[in-house]
Amino acid sequence: MTILIVKTSSLGDVVHQMPAMADARRQVGGAKIIWVVEEAFAPLARLHPAVDEVIAVATRRWRSGLLQPATWQEIAAFRARLKALGSQVVIDTQGLIRSALIAYQAPGIHHGYDSASIKERPAALFYDVTHGVSRNLHAVVRNRTLTGLSLGYAPDVAIDYGLVKPPESNAGPYAVLLHGTSRPAKEWRESEWIRLGKWLRESGLDVRLLWGNERERQRCERLAVGIPGSRIIDRQPLDETAKVIANASLVVGVDTGLLHLAAAYEVPLIAIFLATEPGLTGPVGNGPIVVLGGKDKEPSLSEVVQAIEARGLNG
Repeated sequence: MTILIVKTSSLGDVVHQMPAMADARRQVGGAKIIWVVEEAFAPLARLHPAVDEVIAVATRRWRSGLLQPATWQEIAAFRARLKALGSQVVIDTQGLIRSALIAYQAPGIHHGYDSASIKERPAALFYDVTHGVSRNLHAVVRNRTLTGLSLGYAPDVAIDYGLVKPPESNAGPYAVLLHGTSRPAKEWRESEWIRLGKWLRESGLDVRLLWGNERERQRCERLAVGIPGSRIIDRQPLDETAKVIANASLVVGVDTGLLHLAAAYEVPLIAIFLATEPGLTGPVGNGPIVVLGGKDKEPSLSEVVQAIEARGLNG
């Protein structure tokens, strides 16, 4: 059997799909599992041992180049590749019109959420079989449930992201600070990051700072000045960033996709929420996870430090 799963973006959504991939591999032995994902996240999807093939889609880039012949050539090649797969089951766990249209291009029986539980209701019209999955469930549970219903099994209770931790480096213990996020309202104050970074350094942990865009890079520069001895990690493909996160002794981060990657690798994690509620999309996993704050609830530095000390994570 060939199973095609469409979960294209964002980073957090891609990580939330990983337990469903692990489930499918255990439950449907011998199946070929193919994942359609946005090109930026393809290196991360390829790390998953349950996935036999990753097909990168470039809808974000294509939208900005619709007047260019090369864009339409890429789109045609992508559609031809989907049609040639010979898939028997196609599952759209994204639940958007865009993802439903992608899934529709591939042969097979098309599965997705029903109109009552999907994000964009018209998308349900493109599926052959629809399934009701409560929107009150965590994103990981929704993905696992839909995938299981589509393939005829009930997921196990335990969450298994399926990722294999890369070999440890010889860099010594370090903490990763994930300060960048999609909206300014979700950012923790730079003064607090600096105070936390200094405290971590005094506690025996090196500090590494990640960035994904120019604004975050500039913030990294300011934080590095305030945290002597900290190290800024150059922007790199997600599979390389995953190695940095997977081998950390501690990750502290705001509401961002890389936070979920830390949870997937079972790295000790302190999650700081300021403008969103973590209930349905917060980090979940089998490692030590502490979630602080919530919508309009900014955690203090002392709360973060106490959470780290209470679990003996400070060096």
